[in-house]
Amino acid sequence: MTLEQNVQNTLLKQFEETRSRTLELVKTLEKDDFGVQTAYFTSPVKWHVGHVSWLNEIVLSKIQKNYEFYSEEFSKYLNSYYNQFGNPHDKAKRGLVSRPTTAQILEYYDLITKKVTDVLQNPLTSEASYLFTMSIHHECQHQELLVYDLQHLLGDHYRPVKMINVEKLSGLKRKSIKIPGGIYNMGYSGNDFCYDIELPEHKVYLNNFQIENFPVTNVQYLEFIEDGGYDNFSFWLSDGWDIVKKNEWKAPMYWEKEGDGWFVRDFIGKRKINPDEPVCHVSFYEAMAFCKWAGKRLPTESEWEKAALWDEEKNTKTIFPWGDEPPTKNHANLLDSRIWSCTNVGSYENGKSHYGCYQMIGDVWEWTSSEFVGYPGFKSGFDEYNDKWFTNQKVLRGGSFGTPALSIRGSYRNFFRLDERWMLSGFRCVSDV
Repeated sequence: MTLEQNVQNTLLKQFEETRSRTLELVKTLEKDDFGVQTAYFTSPVKWHVGHVSWLNEIVLSKIQKNYEFYSEEFSKYLNSYYNQFGNPHDKAKRGLVSRPTTAQILEYYDLITKKVTDVLQNPLTSEASYLFTMSIHHECQHQELLVYDLQHLLGDHYRPVKMINVEKLSGLKRKSIKIPGGIYNMGYSGNDFCYDIELPEHKVYLNNFQIENFPVTNVQYLEFIEDGGYDNFSFWLSDGWDIVKKNEWKAPMYWEKEGDGWFVRDFIGKRKINPDEPVCHVSFYEAMAFCKWAGKRLPTESEWEKAALWDEEKNTKTIFPWGDEPPTKNHANLLDSRIWSCTNVGSYENGKSHYGCYQMIGDVWEWTSSEFVGYPGFKSGFDEYNDKWFTNQKVLRGGSFGTPALSIRGSYRNFFRLDERWMLSGFRCVSDV
């Protein structure tokens, strides 16, 4: 088998596995669930399912001369924000559309799967191979968004095809790890797929700093709440304080107080807050407020990346905190783990970084203080995909229990607006040395 054939077979396998995983995520839903949009920042399930297929049509249109899209009606509804392909449907009103129907969307999904499968079974140009790879990773992103939206829509009424119970470890001590400063080469350093926003690899200068070996936990965040954290303006950025008052925030999203106790309502059900899990569903504003209260700060994304990927002993950077081996269920809590909740801090001994930081991949995305902008020398790999968002967003790193293993690496840059918190977001603290 030639190298080209091997690459093509890998691409076909990844495509088939990714498409199957999307269908698995929606397999247990009722038809009535598919069209509901619970908030302006979510999307109906049927829209996600259709949109990832429409993106494959975009790829087909770029590699096949005179390609005809399946339906003008579908294309208009399923276009997220690509003005080059017409006027996108209003995101906040995706749930107001009854047509195309769920049955039509699922039929469309199968048809596009067959079309792409046929193409992937024949020789591809390097451009086509890249575009289909990007489309696979794009679908992985929407699988994670589906996880967020399913929690907002159904919570514990959602029944995953498979949910694994794991032993909740405890007992490891929290500590701060000193990371030496100096010149660091930041960005993706491997030879496989990455997004344009992870490139080019470039030099940054870091001062010495200390980073906590665990993400901030629920019990730590409870101390902030009980100390009046949501009632004291002095901990908050001005915009954040306005949002706290406007939305009457008193705790992370999905937390509920009953009597003297706090509960969370998630995929597992309504349960008492587990003190040893990473705090989840917090906004950038909440993470910043906690850090100010604690006398610490959020890491920059360059600090986060060095703590996650740099091997001081070998004087080299790895793709993942544990090395260059792709994630397995022994390394991190990702969507493929099928746990459907955070694991306790200190889990995944095999996944810790060379410096000794735990869970820098999986469980919760971690807020950084860095603005989402292009790296020096940035070149767009796909118009209107990433670079149009280079404003008013902060970078998060590391992935979550909703992230497919295929799509994560230590250099991956996620980004959200400062007040968003329906995603699986947490943080860890750093301090200056």
